[in-house]
Amino acid sequence: MKIIQNLSVIAFIAVLTGACSSSSDQIPDQYIDPVASLYDPSLKPFYHGVASGDPLPDRIIIWTRVTPEEMNTRIAVAWEIAEDPIFSSIYKSDTLSTTAHRDYTVKVDVDGLQPDHVYYYRFNALGKTSITGRTKTAPVETKDELQFAVVSCSNWEWGYFNAYAKIADRPVLDAVVHLGDYIYEYGVGKYGDTTIGRFNLPSHEIVTLQDYRTRYSQYRTDLGARRIHQQHPFITIWDDHEVANNSYTAGAQNHQQEEGDYEARKKAARQAYYEWLPIRENRILYRSISFGPLADLFMLDERLEGRTKPVDSLSDPQYYDESRTMLGADQLQWFENQLSSSKAIWKLIGNQVIFSDIDLSQVLPSMPRNLDSWDGYPAEKKQIKEHIVNNRIRDVVFLTGDTHASWAIEVATDVANTYDPITSRGAFAIEFGAPSISAANSNERTATEEVKKSELTLLNTNPHIKYTNNRDHGYILLTLTPQSATSEWYYVETLRQEGSTEFKGETLTVQRGTTSIRKLQD
Repeated sequence: MKIIQNLSVIAFIAVLTGACSSSSDQIPDQYIDPVASLYDPSLKPFYHGVASGDPLPDRIIIWTRVTPEEMNTRIAVAWEIAEDPIFSSIYKSDTLSTTAHRDYTVKVDVDGLQPDHVYYYRFNALGKTSITGRTKTAPVETKDELQFAVVSCSNWEWGYFNAYAKIADRPVLDAVVHLGDYIYEYGVGKYGDTTIGRFNLPSHEIVTLQDYRTRYSQYRTDLGARRIHQQHPFITIWDDHEVANNSYTAGAQNHQQEEGDYEARKKAARQAYYEWLPIRENRILYRSISFGPLADLFMLDERLEGRTKPVDSLSDPQYYDESRTMLGADQLQWFENQLSSSKAIWKLIGNQVIFSDIDLSQVLPSMPRNLDSWDGYPAEKKQIKEHIVNNRIRDVVFLTGDTHASWAIEVATDVANTYDPITSRGAFAIEFGAPSISAANSNERTATEEVKKSELTLLNTNPHIKYTNNRDHGYILLTLTPQSATSEWYYVETLRQEGSTEFKGETLTVQRGTTSIRKLQD
């Protein structure tokens, strides 16, 4: 059974108590919380709700944040977990403390749990009790069905996180797989629609630790964000905007010299991410989680672990250089080993940027390939393809975020010469791409009819792409059985006000042992 890497007990306690933090994390005593006007007073002091994540068969992370009235105090926080929502029989409980070193966040790795069980949890601090969270551990035995929501790209200024709220309404999922861009780093009005009255906090581009903490705090006041975390366990990975646009190990497109040292900014962004997300903390973020014989999930870090600087054009002499990498040598070897050793039917890959070859020349002549995606790293992509093909690894499904668009792709490279769109010969995996929760699609700035035309052009140019939608915001509902993997795209009607109805877009499925995407017949 594959599980994600765990911190040692000593290291985990050190993280919780802030022993690894510096005194510079202290908050000024006269600090005025810039997010305070967004708080729901009925939730005091747990304004950001609760969350859970990284489910294993016997343990899960539970999270909350206690907002103090007086800065730089130590706050005792009690937690309890039960098998029923009224806590008639407490399964486990304990007390710990939190301080400004952790931005008053609390994270507990609750062990000793039963596999494939639903649990309820809550916290108590400063004489108040938090809302009740619901979560679920991973299975060990074979399941008839697993179900995941797949999401990415939530942007405060572009609109309300209504898709999160619709996912929250669903019965408990095995997990919400978040593929990155949980926050965006820009200042007010730089990338968003402020006419709906949502303005980034702080107002400038976030650079410092306190900046990143404030932005996470703001995002977690959105009702949809609070509710989805309350109802389902998350498995998350960062993409670029958790630091800065088009980030890589040594820099980012949206990091300028006058913004200070990039390593310092990256360190601050990483710390705030670990504080505010319900994940286990480790030097590396890539990891695997087993959901029993039916599925293994491999979460890749395609930004901060090993990515080298992107090239500027296809004519760059370094474009095919084998030293250029998306994952880095250690992560690539880990990934190949994980794929080869997996005994699960479905091998799910939490993938930030599109893996498939995509020819954009007919819709974006100035950018025939997206060089920030795997198309920008052809040597490493070829190595991964050859590993899958040569080792006859079947039932590989890439789950992809980043593009703010929906995709269903029969993964192939050198499509014109090696792929048959009728038989799917030449395809070696499947890729399902998630739309954005709220970050801009093409029709935010271009007429919808023009966007539809460009979608058709893209499909005609790329026969291995079976579905795309660059107009609607929402999520994927992925259902796995021993026979098939089915992707349903759900979209919300509006982002401009809190609350929305949803509608189903396309439903596509792939049968076990094939790479042929077909429309599911009702």
